[in-house]
Amino acid sequence: MTADPDTGAGAGPERGTVFAFFNEIGIIAQLSQALLGKVLPDGVHPSHFAIMNHLVRLGDGKPPVRIASAMQVTKATMTHSLAVLERRGLIETRPSAEDARSKLVYLTVAGRSFHAEAIAGANRAFGRIVGEPELQTMRECIPALVEIRKLLDENRDPGE
Repeated sequence: MTADPDTGAGAGPERGTVFAFFNEIGIIAQLSQALLGKVLPDGVHPSHFAIMNHLVRLGDGKPPVRIASAMQVTKATMTHSLAVLERRGLIETRPSAEDARSKLVYLTVAGRSFHAEAIAGANRAFGRIVGEPELQTMRECIPALVEIRKLLDENRDPGE
């Protein structure tokens, strides 16, 4: 069976366009997470920062189970991560107005400040290695990456 050059289906050593694309994104994600981890304070993991970033990007007041689904982690993992952030005073949980049995997650003022400082630290770290040509490439790639993220988000379970 010959490989489909775009999907890599049936490929042995040939990776195909789709695999090569997501492979590069995966490697970039690993390298950028490692760099981000170096600028975050001890005890705050990039996955904790991702929760805060999610709340900044999509808004406060989300139930933990919804955040866990967005992060694609278990409820237990999310409970642990939220506890770390809450102990540090970066988030708070409040009862839901619609369902008192349910909690909603909010960033605190300290959490918003931490988020902004972490982004500034990441920008400084990335700024040491990224020049204007790379910035221009990134600017050009962002719209396409947003579209691919939306496509993947809308199709989380390809079996359906």
